[in-house]
Amino acid sequence: MAFNSREYEWADLTMILGGRDVVGFRAIKYSEKIEREAVYAKGRNAHSIQSGNSAVNGEVTMLQSEYEALVVSGKGSIMSLSLDALVAYGNPLNLDAIVKDRIVGIRFTESSKELKQGDKFMEITLPFVALRIQNQV
Repeated sequence: MAFNSREYEWADLTMILGGRDVVGFRAIKYSEKIEREAVYAKGRNAHSIQSGNSAVNGEVTMLQSEYEALVVSGKGSIMSLSLDALVAYGNPLNLDAIVKDRIVGIRFTESSKELKQGDKFMEITLPFVALRIQNQV
């Protein structure tokens, strides 16, 4: 049985951050992890695996103009913002199935700027922590 599917590409990605379609973002990375520990008792082998705290981390890279819009909405600093992001993969014009991840409670952990000789624009990467990722179908 042959299965033919189209892979998502950068042009198919949309990010809504704090209710705003961010057109000047250049990268998004997010992950979810959970603490796991094997529980040992009688014998050599683990009897079970227990789960602990979970964490969501990531970073978003954007152009300076998008960053400055966040600064304005944060009244001078992005560090006080608490935002949700909707990251959608797929293009409805191509009849793609849309895959959506909602990143809840984003709080930025760092704010830094860098520009080097020869750069044509400023790219700013903002690391963040969040409460959870909700996959929406």
